[in-house]
Amino acid sequence: MRRYGDAPKRGQKYKYRPGAYCILPRGDDLLLTFQSSPWPEIQLPGGGIDPGEGPTQALYREVFEETGWRIATPRKLGVFRRFVFMPEYDIYAEKVCHIYVAHPVRPHGPPREEGHIALWMNAHEAVAELSNSGDQAFLTAWNSYVSRRGE
Repeated sequence: MRRYGDAPKRGQKYKYRPGAYCILPRGDDLLLTFQSSPWPEIQLPGGGIDPGEGPTQALYREVFEETGWRIATPRKLGVFRRFVFMPEYDIYAEKVCHIYVAHPVRPHGPPREEGHIALWMNAHEAVAELSNSGDQAFLTAWNSYVSRRGE
């Protein structure tokens, strides 16, 4: 599995944290989420997979919580991992990130997760704005795929 970001620190224990994240295109734009805390960053919507939950089930829940939007027809693009400190949980985590593409269907109100704002951004401009190199790599590949297909 490809790793993005920093290598794990020698001697540091990491908690395994699987998550599901989504590229949500509409025309030339993407539905993203702005998270204000623990530091401001723009992200692919998504998050942790809860115990007993599958990746796609988590994807539907997390996208709704972070954007207020319902999605349809998720398709898995791949997976990567990264090793990070998560200050909001006070843990070092090995995040295994399942990346999907899906259709944003419609909004049902504001995000339910505190500190999140749904936003639309041009898909090509979004690459430079995303907070981690794994998300950037998957979005770059998606943009290239869409360009080759002429969509």
